[in-house]
Amino acid sequence: MGRAIVREPQVFLMDEPLSNLDAKLRVQMRAEISAVVRSLKTTTLYVTHDQTEAMTMGDRMAIMKAGILQQLGTPGDCYDNPDNIFVAQFVGSPPMNLVMADVVDTGEGHLVLKVGRVPLSVPPALLEAKPALRNFVGRKVVMGVRSEDMEDAALRDVPGDQRLQGTVTLTEALGSEIVVHFTFDADRVETADTKLLAKEAGEEELHTLTQGVKWVASFAPRSRVHAGNTIEIAVDMERIHLFDPENSNAIRS
Repeated sequence: MGRAIVREPQVFLMDEPLSNLDAKLRVQMRAEISAVVRSLKTTTLYVTHDQTEAMTMGDRMAIMKAGILQQLGTPGDCYDNPDNIFVAQFVGSPPMNLVMADVVDTGEGHLVLKVGRVPLSVPPALLEAKPALRNFVGRKVVMGVRSEDMEDAALRDVPGDQRLQGTVTLTEALGSEIVVHFTFDADRVETADTKLLAKEAGEEELHTLTQGVKWVASFAPRSRVHAGNTIEIAVDMERIHLFDPENSNAIRS
């Protein structure tokens, strides 16, 4: 990198430069490279499979699949507003949780998303932001929820139509949060994109052995859930993501 800098190039191309470093050194070098590049004010094209590197180092991020551009935007926009299922699951760790849901009109324009046997109410704010959801009444959609958009329902006073019930399979106490793995009865999402991502992550066979849907949530550290518990999970329905199962594209306007 030093040899490249002294030549004062117009563009740096870095192809996974940190892939062979251990975790601690990778974090240190990520900060060092970011500081050097910003001080030089030189355009840098950085190729990586590490989402943390992409999210923290880039001003703009391009997500590609099989040589085809899937989305281009700021890291925050790609995370908060993924254009399709591939981007939704590729950007973020843990990946976005997905499940099949039936769109049901209960009357007077009020919609619910039926996940398994559980009806989750669609708040007006979500319907206003994603009006195209009305076109899917009587059909199935893919519902996506980020881990941080769920909480232990025992810690929050939320209506029953914003809760899922599941069985805890594993908890990981990280100090600032508890990562909770749980399963519940519903239809899992199986598209070409989810199968591809599962294969790349080495989880293809694991999915066939798991009954129901497996999700991961980030709970506050004061939660007292343990493996084997049956719990209720509060879902922030205003922050869910919706996708068309036929083409994997996001459902918006």
